[in-house]
Amino acid sequence: MAEARLPAGWTLQRIRDVSGDREAVALHTARSVTWRGSAGADADEEVRPDIVLGFHGLCLVKPVDDEDWYMGCLNDDGSADCWSVYGDLFEALRGL
Repeated sequence: MAEARLPAGWTLQRIRDVSGDREAVALHTARSVTWRGSAGADADEEVRPDIVLGFHGLCLVKPVDDEDWYMGCLNDDGSADCWSVYGDLFEALRGL
C-alpha cells in the first residue's frame, strides 16, 4: 500500500487548525483520483496522487508533478472525484 504523507513543512495539527477539522487525516495514495472540473464526461482526467488529505468525506489531493491542490469527495470505494483546484494548500484548506 502506498504511504500516507503530509505536505513538506506541515504537521497534521496545523492542517487541522487551518481547516477547522479536528479529525483530518493523511490518507494512502493507492487510490483512483479523477479530475471532473471541466464540463462534459470527455474532459475527465485521471490524476496520480502524491499526497491525499481526508476531511469527513472531502479530500485534498496534490498530484505528482503538480503544485496545485485538487478538492473533491471520497467515494465509498476509496476513489476520489475532484472538482476544484487551488494554487496553495492554505487556500485549499480554508476552502473546505
